[in-house]
Amino acid sequence: MKKLIVITHPNLEESKVNNSWINELKKYPDDFIIHSLYDNYPNLDFNITDEQNLLSAHDEIIFQFPFHWFSTPFALKKYIDEVLAYGWAFGPSGDKIKGKKIHFAVSTGGKKESYDATSAISVSDLLNDFKLSFQYCGCIVDKLHVFYGAMFNPSEQSIQENTLAYINTFK
Repeated sequence: MKKLIVITHPNLEESKVNNSWINELKKYPDDFIIHSLYDNYPNLDFNITDEQNLLSAHDEIIFQFPFHWFSTPFALKKYIDEVLAYGWAFGPSGDKIKGKKIHFAVSTGGKKESYDATSAISVSDLLNDFKLSFQYCGCIVDKLHVFYGAMFNPSEQSIQENTLAYINTFK
């Protein structure tokens, strides 16, 4: 079954890293469905039923986004608040995404040293709210892929190496 990639990048056209990931994903149309929230909903007025149906139709969902001030873009938080509704994702009869695998692909502006063990924060730790939300809905939070240092003009080679690692992580 195809994996759903939910992309939440407010400036996607400017992102070398996220565009590299997307271009590589497009080489595997039998494996991935690319769904950009900002492209589909420029005013962030989500069609809740359509989004719920899309999530229901996939066993694996990858949320791809950049970190902004150590968190996800606003649109992803809004999406989760609205789409993972009571009675659908949790609560009475709220089992529609139970058992689904949730993955994250995150690009950071900051370098790896900003997120390593010595700084007491990690990308995984910063995703705890989201991981707990999905676990509360009965999902299995599984893989994490990160590109560090996007704002420091990374080399094309480092982007390509990371892109191949991205595909290998989720294919």
